[in-house]
Amino acid sequence: MASVEDRAVRAHLMWLLGGGNAHAPFDRAVARLPARLRGVRPKGLPYSPWELVEHMRIAQWDILEFSRNPMHVSPQWPAGYWPGSPSPPRPGAWTRTLAAFRRDHQAMMRLVQSPTTNLYARILHGDGQTILREALLVADHNAYHIGQLIVVRRQLGAWKD
Repeated sequence: MASVEDRAVRAHLMWLLGGGNAHAPFDRAVARLPARLRGVRPKGLPYSPWELVEHMRIAQWDILEFSRNPMHVSPQWPAGYWPGSPSPPRPGAWTRTLAAFRRDHQAMMRLVQSPTTNLYARILHGDGQTILREALLVADHNAYHIGQLIVVRRQLGAWKD
């Protein structure tokens, strides 16, 4: 049986991963973004909504796979973590990326929730990482880029507070 402290840490992680407190949730940040704006880089900003969302998907997938698969090989940094163009490459790419992001996000949350996951043990194929650290990294990375996505949407006139 898990300790009170362990259950509390897992609950806090779940809250943070879910977009708790000052963090906007992913689904709100991507909701109702017109297709015509998904590949647009606002003046003075280096990313389009597509680039940010696809980068988030790739990075989250990489962290998740590293956390659970000792055979996983990460993409080359930085090129492997960003899409090749500002726009989705084909019809349906946006929808598929959102679905993959959500699926991997849920998988990370299940990993954190699982009583068989030792949050504090070193990941054997890593160099000091733990599941706790990787879950915090996912939450931090997602929150950072969701914030950027909201700024991009504001600049494009596609965000309402």
